Order: sequence, then structure tokens, then C-alpha cells
Amino acid sequence: MDVTLYTRKNCPLCDEAKKTLLAARVAPREVDVDLDPELKRRFGNDVPVIFIGGEEAFRHRIEWRVVDGHHLEREFLFKDFAEALAFTNEIGAIAERQNHHPDILLGWGKVKVTTWSHDANGVTARDFRLAGAIDGIQAPSP
Repeated sequence: MDVTLYTRKNCPLCDEAKKTLLAARVAPREVDVDLDPELKRRFGNDVPVIFIGGEEAFRHRIEWRVVDGHHLEREFLFKDFAEALAFTNEIGAIAERQNHHPDILLGWGKVKVTTWSHDANGVTARDFRLAGAIDGIQAPSP
């Protein structure tokens, strides 16, 4: 899996992103943006930024947990069932476009998403791409 992690020195979020990737058995190529003026201008304080296969997947924060080195998981909170359901439907549309379908647990005011690649029996680039796209949904906060 071709993963590039853009970081800065003394960045706790960068350290957390690297830890999350390593827990998923992904060894990223790490690039310090402070060593390249163009990257520093491009990313600034938005690090960490993670590219997978040359495409940006995450920026600034990874809030997905790697569970047992096997799958990614994240819970989203909402003010009511209707907002949680609308968010779930958006996840469904993304999953269909990517042809990669997570497990979704919908409850009152919450959505829990779990993803892994069944053919690999673990986390692959497809899971990180899906997680990044889900993070791109503009979800209302509870």
C-alpha cells in the first residue's frame, strides 16, 4: 500500500496518525513539510495529511480506531435519529461509488462504522480511502 504521511516536528496529531497507521500494519513514507517550502505553504498547520495511492485521504486528524490490527472503526454522534439516518444514507452512497461497503450500526443519535477488506481479512488502502471519504461528509454536531 502506497501511503505518504506529511508531518511536522513536535506535532502530537502527526504522532497519533503515525501510530494509527502502524497499528493497521501500514508503514507510511513520512515527509516533514518543514524541509520543503512548497509543502509547508501547501499544508501549513493542517498536518498530518495522509495520501494513499497518490490521493489525499485524511487531513489534520484521524479519528478512526484500528481494532485488533484487523479493522477500522469510528462512532459519529448526532442530535437525533433523523440526522443519524441521513448520515448513514450518505455513507451508503459513498460506499456504492467506491464499491467498498462497511458495516454500519445505526442507533438513536449515533452511527458506528466498521470497515475492513474481506478478501485481505484486514485493513487495506480501500478502507482508508472509504474512511477519508466518510470523514468528508459534513455531519452536524450533536
